[in-house]
Amino acid sequence: MDTRYIPVTRRHARGAVRPIVIAIIAVIALLAVAAWFLIIKPHQDLVMADAGGHPSTPVAAATRSAPPPADVAGMDVNQLLSEARTAMNEQRYLAPTGNNAFLFYLRVLEKDPGNKVASDALRETFPFAATSAEQAINSRDFNEAQRQIDLLAKADPTNFTLTILRSKLDAQRKTLDKQQQLAADQEKAQQLAAQKAAADKVAADKLAAEQQKAQLAAEQQKAQQARAAQTGQQAAKAQAGAGDSTATAGTDSGNAAGQTTGAVLLKAVGARYPTAAMRARQQGWVVVSFTVDADGGTSDVKVIDAQPRRVFDRAAMDAVERYRFTPAMKGGVAVSSVKQQRIEFKL
Repeated sequence: MDTRYIPVTRRHARGAVRPIVIAIIAVIALLAVAAWFLIIKPHQDLVMADAGGHPSTPVAAATRSAPPPADVAGMDVNQLLSEARTAMNEQRYLAPTGNNAFLFYLRVLEKDPGNKVASDALRETFPFAATSAEQAINSRDFNEAQRQIDLLAKADPTNFTLTILRSKLDAQRKTLDKQQQLAADQEKAQQLAAQKAAADKVAADKLAAEQQKAQLAAEQQKAQQARAAQTGQQAAKAQAGAGDSTATAGTDSGNAAGQTTGAVLLKAVGARYPTAAMRARQQGWVVVSFTVDADGGTSDVKVIDAQPRRVFDRAAMDAVERYRFTPAMKGGVAVSSVKQQRIEFKL
């Protein structure tokens, strides 16, 4: 056998196979396109026609009032399908409650579990109905969104879209709860701030009133002290005048009866102003009682009255203890006598 022509023959055979493969692929593609237009698309159009048209067809639902709930229990399959088509035309996939396409189709499947029109319509319109539920979630109508999700779950309980919708619903609820809690916390903080401000104002007013009352009391006390000091000075002058009169009368009678006189001050020592009182800018007076001994010195020095108490007492007693007198005379003999002296402390 001559084998020289075998490779050439094989090349010619392979070259002839390639156009055949291309032709087969082209035929298959044409058959697929023809099947789409002749079988699949007409079937979908039929389903959509039975369901009331394509779900994406715009309907002016916002301008139409929501229909009342339908008597689903009293309808037969044909009536339910008719109501479902009407609801689909108006894009009432899941709402309103009691009158929506999914409700009608689900009721059809309850009456006729093998109804292909209802099952196909639910499957085809599921994405659009899910969009409706998502819009309810975004508008934060959570109860309505939950109702629509439950209705979708009856149609296709295993659809993954339900998981997404439930997650979004849960997230939106948590977000709303956080916002409400934040608003409540802010309102509470504002109330606490207002209460604190009111309490601070009451405390400030009370403190101001107490300070004003204390200032008024201090002014009244100062006025009383001034009046008491003035009264004491007048009393001292009157006492001094009476003492002088008595001394003059005693002298005259002594001269008449023979050397009977009262004690006469020879040396008065100024009282030392207490350092603490000087720093506090305090003033006052002390009435001291003492005995003028026969030698002209003083003893038994006592404080009878003072204002203020125990502030100038020691200074007044120290001063009186250094006084020197001409002792009182009785019948020409020096005798002890008792005297009182008011000492003023002024700045």
